[in-house]
Amino acid sequence: MNSILAEQELSAWLRLTLTPGVGGESQRALLANFGLPAQIFTAGRAALARVLTGKQADALLADETGEAVAAALAWAAEPGNHVLTLADPGYPQKLLEIPDPPTLLYVKGRCELLNRPALAVVGSRNATAQGLVNAEAFAATLSAGGMTIVSGLALGIDAAAHRGGLKGSGGTIAVVGTGADRTYPAGNRELARAIAERGAIVSDFPLGTPAIAGNFPRRNRLISGLSRGVLVVEAAERSGSLITARLAGEQGRDVFAIPGSIHSPLSKGCHRLIKQGAKLVDDARDILEELTPGSPRASAVMPAAEGDAARMLDALGFDPCDLDTLVQRSGLSPQALSSFLLQLELDGQVAMLPGGRYQRVSAR
Repeated sequence: MNSILAEQELSAWLRLTLTPGVGGESQRALLANFGLPAQIFTAGRAALARVLTGKQADALLADETGEAVAAALAWAAEPGNHVLTLADPGYPQKLLEIPDPPTLLYVKGRCELLNRPALAVVGSRNATAQGLVNAEAFAATLSAGGMTIVSGLALGIDAAAHRGGLKGSGGTIAVVGTGADRTYPAGNRELARAIAERGAIVSDFPLGTPAIAGNFPRRNRLISGLSRGVLVVEAAERSGSLITARLAGEQGRDVFAIPGSIHSPLSKGCHRLIKQGAKLVDDARDILEELTPGSPRASAVMPAAEGDAARMLDALGFDPCDLDTLVQRSGLSPQALSSFLLQLELDGQVAMLPGGRYQRVSAR
């Protein structure tokens, strides 16, 4: 197909998806009844009105999307940018398995990642230090084993998962709740740039779509849909990550959850998932062996503490603890404990929490 015909076809797909009031369900109904978008637009109002409402048919035929279509075509012509339609060979095959695959995807980066074995890694935006370590370490191990890490570019667990994914051959995909030409949140701008260069940013929202709260739950179906399974690292009882886990179950994907302290609010969601049948995991290699049998096993290791520092870590355990309690448990002086805590914090083995409490951080 020559470039002019290809642009004309893509223009028709864009016009279909950018027409106000004609959503995904209506778009799929039109495609099922008439075939490619070019045939939809030549069908006539009477034929369209048998599938759509009269108002929708009028909007489709009015063709007031010219500027938006031209802007999307210009964006797609830039290096590294792509627009994939349901008819494209490179469209993610896993999304064809879900009930509501998007008619069109905007992709910035490596399209080939969309059809590789993938795992979604999601969790709290207000993650603990241990949760961030777990997310990055699990993602790095899974990526080293050839799995692409899918997440939502949010702060906290999502960002840590993307960083881990970039460390391995599997790479990472960020499914965003804005247009693919927007970066949200702004604090992840550098991370988004790295993902666009070495991974992929994906959206089914039109270019220019700002951050609207209602769009983020909607994009979660794509995070789970692109993946063979979903790993929830940390989640409160009313976390948006549980929406992704529920969608994964409905889509026939595996759901994994990392357990945590019974005292941590951010473990409640994971524990509820485990009670409901999610698979408890404490090692990324278990996920690799289940989803990609024969993958190489790898692990992240932290240097071991020795002597009194090791005694202090044993006394600290894995739940948050204040200095006075540590003095009682360990028998060490407050001065010695403060010195060990500072050193272990610098080594990344202990994190200081609000309220003067400390928590042990272990690599997975």
